[in-house]
Amino acid sequence: MYGIALDLGTSGYRAQLIDLEREETIKTVITMGHPLPGGNVIDHLDFAIELGEDIANGIILNAVKRIISAFNVNLSEVKKLAICGNPIQLSLFQNMEIRDLAYAGRNKQARLGVEDVKRDSRVVPANDIFGDILDMPNCNVVVPPAIKHEIGADALAMMLKTEFLSQTEPSIVTDYGTNAEMALKVGDKIVTGSAAAGPAIEGQGIGCGMLASPGAITDVNPEGDYWRLTVLDDNMSEKKGDLIEPATGKVVEDSGVKTIGITGTGMISVLSVALDTGLIEKLPQLPNGKIILGDDLVLTNRDIEEAGKAIGAIRAAHLTLIVESGLKYEDLENIYMSGASGTYVDSEKARRLGTCPNFGKRIVQFGNTSISLARDLVFDDNKLDEITEFAHTITADHLMMATSETFKNFYIFELSYWTQGMPIETYNEMLGFYNLPKLPEMVRNPVIEKRVEKDIANVGKEGIETIGNVGIILEEITDGCIFCHKCEEECPEDAITILDTDEGLIANYNAQRCLGTSCRRCVGICPVNAIKYEDVKIKKQ
Repeated sequence: MYGIALDLGTSGYRAQLIDLEREETIKTVITMGHPLPGGNVIDHLDFAIELGEDIANGIILNAVKRIISAFNVNLSEVKKLAICGNPIQLSLFQNMEIRDLAYAGRNKQARLGVEDVKRDSRVVPANDIFGDILDMPNCNVVVPPAIKHEIGADALAMMLKTEFLSQTEPSIVTDYGTNAEMALKVGDKIVTGSAAAGPAIEGQGIGCGMLASPGAITDVNPEGDYWRLTVLDDNMSEKKGDLIEPATGKVVEDSGVKTIGITGTGMISVLSVALDTGLIEKLPQLPNGKIILGDDLVLTNRDIEEAGKAIGAIRAAHLTLIVESGLKYEDLENIYMSGASGTYVDSEKARRLGTCPNFGKRIVQFGNTSISLARDLVFDDNKLDEITEFAHTITADHLMMATSETFKNFYIFELSYWTQGMPIETYNEMLGFYNLPKLPEMVRNPVIEKRVEKDIANVGKEGIETIGNVGIILEEITDGCIFCHKCEEECPEDAITILDTDEGLIANYNAQRCLGTSCRRCVGICPVNAIKYEDVKIKKQ
C-alpha cells in the first residue's frame, strides 16, 4: 500500500510516493512551475474569480493527476494522499470558497456573504475531490486545518517543524517562496503575515531562472577575479560547478557539471557577490547590462530589478512585523528559514541583502516544512487530530500587508533602493520623515546552523523526476479571428497558439506559461476583439 505527500506550493508542486508497509520513500516528483496562469498567488486568486473557480480547480486537479501518474503505481493501492499548502492553494484544490481570501475588507466580505469561512481539517474520499479526473477508489485525502482563514497549513508547518514555538525569546520564522509566509513570536503572542514576493524569489520571472531542481545554480562565490558556481545534481545535492568570468561568461575551469538555469537563492548570491566585489556600482545596473554564467545563462538589468522587488517585499514585511509588534530590532534573537529558498541560500548573503533579517543573533535553516508535515500525516493516522488540536490552541494575529501603511512605506523605499539606485543613506533619512526606525545595524558573527543540505532530505530510491510543464491547455473559441498571429507575437511567454480546427479558429493557452489575468496582452493586441480570455475551458487530453 502507498501514501502520497503533496506540497501545493505557490510556485510549484512537490510530491513523494511512500511505501506505507516499509515506511520508506520511493520517489519524488516536482513541477517546474505552478499549473495556474499567473506569476504569484494573487494572480491565481484573480484568475479563479474572473474565469471561474471550477476552471481553476480543474487545472489543479489535472496537474496533480499528472504528478501521480508519474509515480507509475496501481492507483487502487494508494491509501492516503496528504496535502499541505497555504489557504488559497488548499481552497482551490478543494473547490472551496475563496472570495474571503481575495478581499481584505470586512465590509466587502459581509456584502459578499463570505464572512468567517471555516477551513477545518478534513478527511475525504479522493474520488469525491477528483471526480472523473482520477480514480483512486481506496484513497482518502487528508487536509490539515488553518488557524484562521489567512493562516494556513503551510504556516502551521513552518511553526511545527522548526523550534519556533518553543522559544521564549523573540523569534521569527519564514517559509520562503513566491508567497513568503512568516510569523513573529514575542512571549506568548504570535503575529503572522505574508509577502507576495513574486516569482523571482523562486528563480521564476528571471530570464534564465528556474525552481530548485537538477542543473540549477544555487550559489556563486568569488575565487580571485572569477566566480565559482554551485549547482544541484540529480539528487538535489549541491556540487562544485564551473569557474567562470562573470562579465564575459568565459569558462576558466570546466567542472563537467551541467547547468541549465539559476534559482532565486542563486540570484541572491549573484547580487551579494556583485555588490561586494564592485561589479555592481549602482543598482540595478550591471556592467554592459549583463552577467554571463554559462551558455544561454545571461542575467540582465531587468533580472536584477525583478529579484530586487522580491527581496524588497520580504525585507519590508519582516520590518513591518517587527515595528507593528512594538519590538525593537535589536531584541530579535532567533531566525528560522524554511522552504527551498530557505535551505539553499547562503544565509550570510541573504543577511547582506535583507531577505534574512540581519539583526537577529541566531539563524537556523530548515528544509521543506510543508512536505515534511504532509509526510507526518501520511505515516501517522493520529497526526491530524494532534495538529487540529494544536491549531485550536494557537492565538495568532494576522497582519495584512495589503492594508498596512507601514509596509507600504517600507516597500516604497525598497523599490527606490533596488530599481532606482537610491543610496541606503537616503533610505534611512526617508524613514525618519515617516517616523519609522532606521534600518538596524548588522549583527556581526551570528550563530548559523544549517540543519539540512537539501530541501527534501530523502528523494527516494527511484530518485527525483522533474516535470517541466504539466501540459494543461486552455482553449477558447475566437469568433471573428483573422488569423493574423499578432496575439502569438505579443505574448511574452509564448503561451498562446491559434489553431484552425473543424470548429473554427481556437485559441490555445498553455496554462503554466500564461501570465493570466494580470497580463492579457493578447486581448489588447487583437485588432478584431476575437481574443477575450473569458470563456475558456480545459482542453481534453
